[in-house]
Amino acid sequence: MLEVASLGSGSSGNATLVRAADTTLLIDCGFTLKESLKRMASLGVTPSDLTAVLISHEHSDHVKGIGPLSRKFGVPIYLTHGTFGRLRDDRLISYELFHAHAPFTLGCIEIDPFPTPHDAAESCQFVLRHQDARFAVATDMGVCTPFVLDKLCGVNGVLIECNYDDQMLRNGPYPPSLQQRIRGNFGHLGNAQAGPVVRAIDHPGLQWVLLGHLSEKNNTETCAKEAVLASVPHAAERVDVLQQHGVSRWYAMTGTTVERAVDDAQSQDSAVGESVTLNSAVT
Repeated sequence: MLEVASLGSGSSGNATLVRAADTTLLIDCGFTLKESLKRMASLGVTPSDLTAVLISHEHSDHVKGIGPLSRKFGVPIYLTHGTFGRLRDDRLISYELFHAHAPFTLGCIEIDPFPTPHDAAESCQFVLRHQDARFAVATDMGVCTPFVLDKLCGVNGVLIECNYDDQMLRNGPYPPSLQQRIRGNFGHLGNAQAGPVVRAIDHPGLQWVLLGHLSEKNNTETCAKEAVLASVPHAAERVDVLQQHGVSRWYAMTGTTVERAVDDAQSQDSAVGESVTLNSAVT
């Protein structure tokens, strides 16, 4: 069994805990050290419980706290070569560089990193596995490519990005250049793109769909959830929205068969293709 909890997810900071047996991993640390410790404590986790921190990319809402966390507590930080090269604060006490196409193991959890299309030096996300349970993080990417979709097939839980509602982004305070960046192929997934991805990977063993990285100015929890449920209306009890300013509960995932997931993903390629086309077409 894998357990997952969010310390917070959104444009102002992102951090996700994943644990199994005696292994606890933190994916990204986008809050200050003080805030990170407070949020971990509310879930019963201390820095000494952390096996390691996995970093997806160098943007501040994902790395703000890793330097202080490393220097004060010596927690190992795992990141790609490109991400390390772009860190503003690279004074890490203990770190390991990994390749985004090379799986590795930490404690009892297997990590399968995969590159993502995002405007960062060497952005990646992760599929994590313990025994037969698999959980994936799929945020900070402009499109869900066939390669990424293949990585998501058969997972028992997924944190999928729902960064923006298209209409709110168009009518919001951001200038056209920033809107274009967000919508672009190296920006973020919007609500309209996330729904078809969830539909493509849905299967009986997909126990949790966590909607994350919502923009506070260009999205709402209601808009994100309604958009995804329009694609998977039968999944209402499995879809939850992560908050920016509060921690989530623990979500438990167990392993189940994945055969239907592969079939569904192949049959839904055209639906995901629509999201790629939508992002590419916007200028």
